[in-house]
Amino acid sequence: MAFLELKGLTKGYGTGVDRTVVLDGIDLAVEEGEFIAIVGFSGSGKTTLISAIAGLIEPDAGEVLLKGKPVTGPDPALGVVFQSYSLMPWLTVSGNVALAVDAIFPDLSKAEKEKKTAHYVKMVGLSHAASRRPAELSGGMRQRVNVARALAMSPELLLLDEPLSALDALTRANLADEIEAIWQADKKTCVLITNDVDEAILLADRIIALNPDGTLGQEFKVQIPRPRDRGEMNHHEGFKTLRRDVTNYLMDVGMAAKVDVTRELPNITASHNIPKAQADARAKDSLRTDRYLEFSQLHKIYPTPKGPLTVVEDFDLKLDKGEFISLIGHSGCGKSTVLTMAAGLNEISKGVINLDGRAVQGADPERAVVFQSPNLFPWLTAKENVAIGVDKVYPRASQAERQDVVEYYLERVGLGDAMDRPANSMSNGMKQRVGIARAFALSPKLLLLDEPFGMLDSLTRWELQEVLMEVWDRTKVTAICVTHDVDEAILLADRVVMMTNGPQATIGKITKVDLPRPRTRKALLEHPDYYTYRQEVLDFLEEYEHGAKPKSKSAPAKPSKALAAE
Repeated sequence: MAFLELKGLTKGYGTGVDRTVVLDGIDLAVEEGEFIAIVGFSGSGKTTLISAIAGLIEPDAGEVLLKGKPVTGPDPALGVVFQSYSLMPWLTVSGNVALAVDAIFPDLSKAEKEKKTAHYVKMVGLSHAASRRPAELSGGMRQRVNVARALAMSPELLLLDEPLSALDALTRANLADEIEAIWQADKKTCVLITNDVDEAILLADRIIALNPDGTLGQEFKVQIPRPRDRGEMNHHEGFKTLRRDVTNYLMDVGMAAKVDVTRELPNITASHNIPKAQADARAKDSLRTDRYLEFSQLHKIYPTPKGPLTVVEDFDLKLDKGEFISLIGHSGCGKSTVLTMAAGLNEISKGVINLDGRAVQGADPERAVVFQSPNLFPWLTAKENVAIGVDKVYPRASQAERQDVVEYYLERVGLGDAMDRPANSMSNGMKQRVGIARAFALSPKLLLLDEPFGMLDSLTRWELQEVLMEVWDRTKVTAICVTHDVDEAILLADRVVMMTNGPQATIGKITKVDLPRPRTRKALLEHPDYYTYRQEVLDFLEEYEHGAKPKSKSAPAKPSKALAAE
């Protein structure tokens, strides 16, 4: 008899023609002490599945059995850690954990309860913060309290619903390591819901895909010895093979419903792409012929009470027309500062940025920006949000031609059936698709992407990276993407530009990515040179991970823990 067993588990929402089946006949057996990871795209029913296992929702059909007995509601034997923290804001770290101890061990003495509480607080590395309240904690620390509280209930089964997805890369890597250490010590049966393939490989005994139609997909056994080092995945053939196989499967099932583009792009020219010599006879005197885009001796200096603070200095970079650059570095290294100066949204303190022979001065539709949050007008539809910019940059086009431009790019990003949906009814991934469509529809000279997928789960991010690459391959617009994701940087770019730490950040190294285009994530993971490029970027980031000054070149660099987690 399996420790945990799901038999024909089915759950849907709505009725009649409006009914949506989220889970469809799930059969799964988990042995005692086993660590299972379930991976899938957003909307595939992962949270519904974990809630059904925890007894928080009732299935429409089928059952959940724990040690052969049906789970009919919440039970202390089932410890759940959700993505959101749900802490009592008026209680301290110890106070929040003590709630669980009091509930499960009411007969213990006060001293025994305090000792048990302190044990679990220490287990997640928060003894130094035991007297702090949630408002005084970082996101990672709050999630540690959540884990400690779940463990304090001494559950027989630990259920983790994307517990790390809202955290930054370094915190996520550290907490994942702690979860593995706790699991190794207690050998509790554990089911992890995640959208991060690397995380699943590092933690699980088995990885099981949850398909978009709510059925269980392929199962992958993780036959890599423990403890597992996330830095090894760049060298370990087992890591590489499993990473490729899981990724390929998820990409295949996730992209199966991809819609072909049927619309044609009208032959019209944006106003900023009309040759300047025609628009302004004086342009001939200012045209440069060396590079299409040039950052020359770029500085950004902010006044502070203690004097001028140089955030970016001597940033020098030249791009050819149609080149795609990834800009990567640790938080605070000035990546976004450089991007916003190129966009004309942030004043240049010293130096110059030249685009197509003219100095960048102020914002202009010739430089389209996609931010982490797409800043749509929530009351407008997808079509109306994109049309705002299109109407401005194609003043000579007919209304029908401008409409064709809008619909072409919305269809390109997979929103052909959602053009008339208002932005406030869309998921984050759909909103970002609108943002990408809006940027490309401007037919810009320069596309600027500032962590465009940073707020999205990793599988949605993969999907939109593919969309971005597909549309970019058609337009070949000159582009710069700020990212903290090493895989994303290599996938997108012709060159990866690495920045040193701030203040006084500058370019530390440039790696040319000589991989064939068009690129896909699947092809990338199978290319023999991919992990060489990845290691080169990780080595640089490792040098700068702990401060502004790089380590001695004689000291061998290890892969950055934070960025190897990306």
